[in-house]
Amino acid sequence: MSSGFQLEFVCNLMISATIMTKRIEKKPEHMQKGDPVVEIVKKVRVGITHGDLNGISYEIIIKALEDNRILELFTPVVYGLSRVFSYNRKNMNATAFNYNLVRDASFSKSNKVNLVNLNDAEVKIDFGKSAKIAGEYAFEALKLAVNDLKSNKINVVVTAPITKENTTSEHFPFPGHTEYFASEFNTAQYLMLMVSDNLRIGTVTGHIPLADVKGKITEELITSKINVLHESLIRDFGISRPKIALLGLNPHAGENGQIGHEEEEVLMPAIVKAKKKGKLVFGPFPADGFFAGSYLKYDGILAMYHDQGLIPFKTLASGRGVNFTAGLPIVRTSPAHGTAYDIAGQGVASEESIRNAMYLAVDIFNNRMNYNEDNSNPLGTGLLQESGNGRNKEDSDEIARMQD
Repeated sequence: MSSGFQLEFVCNLMISATIMTKRIEKKPEHMQKGDPVVEIVKKVRVGITHGDLNGISYEIIIKALEDNRILELFTPVVYGLSRVFSYNRKNMNATAFNYNLVRDASFSKSNKVNLVNLNDAEVKIDFGKSAKIAGEYAFEALKLAVNDLKSNKINVVVTAPITKENTTSEHFPFPGHTEYFASEFNTAQYLMLMVSDNLRIGTVTGHIPLADVKGKITEELITSKINVLHESLIRDFGISRPKIALLGLNPHAGENGQIGHEEEEVLMPAIVKAKKKGKLVFGPFPADGFFAGSYLKYDGILAMYHDQGLIPFKTLASGRGVNFTAGLPIVRTSPAHGTAYDIAGQGVASEESIRNAMYLAVDIFNNRMNYNEDNSNPLGTGLLQESGNGRNKEDSDEIARMQD
């Protein structure tokens, strides 16, 4: 994130935090002694799950939260292990970093970094190594955070990286966080959306083998992803008339059926359907030339498969990106990187991505609140319906240029 953009982003968050403090929460008259204190002034509570304890998670969480000025923006609630926190703090020589140990997120203090301690058992830390116990603790943190989201003890959640190798089990049969949260919140229509500044790339298919991608690409699935992205750009990012670009599945976007038929038979019908409903959807564009500059014209981009979207995203985001699950009734973000076993415990991991994930979660939460308020009584509102029965001149000119 550029310094100018980061300053603007933080200023916006501080404004949002000020708005949040004006939302007065009344203290129940029936509150009993020992009940959690309900603060009169409430900031957004950001739950942070600790991820894989043998990766870089604790290091980047501590680095992101050790500057106390961040507490002006939101209240951090970390789900993890006190012993592992202390070990990492000592390993990093971050002795000035302090946190408030709580048994329940309800007892979190708004001016502290709070830790909901999973348990006090001894745990072996083996940096850079996948361990079954690390996967079990990662899942335990996720379960508790999900329960607290459902009971409104936290407002949003940021998930530190896990690895499928040690988390997959009969209790966690999911390829990743995205599918787990979709299952927990009974959401059939969702989208993995990668975000960095104004670059937003979603993937039509997720964590599946490349050999299975073609069979998964259907008009219905693409239409679903367009709808989720369109709604998210409006509600979560405050873009009233978002422009969406679709990338082709085949090289050169099929070259009018010369290199595959999916663009003409599957993607174009989905685009036509979206345009008939007033959505500004364009493409399909050849993926190889699209990121040379054309991507800057669009508010959101749909890639057909994981690497088609994430390779250019991670190249352009340069370690600053965020993974956001669009379509959920709650806000969930994560850093756009993995456990980084190769540098775990060395003190060299960058916290920028997870810090941006925290910022984005708060920003989206406040955008949703503002959107809901603005649309609580929408009198005389309606989207301008735009005609379009296929590729318009802008589509055709852009596609031709990238195929040259």
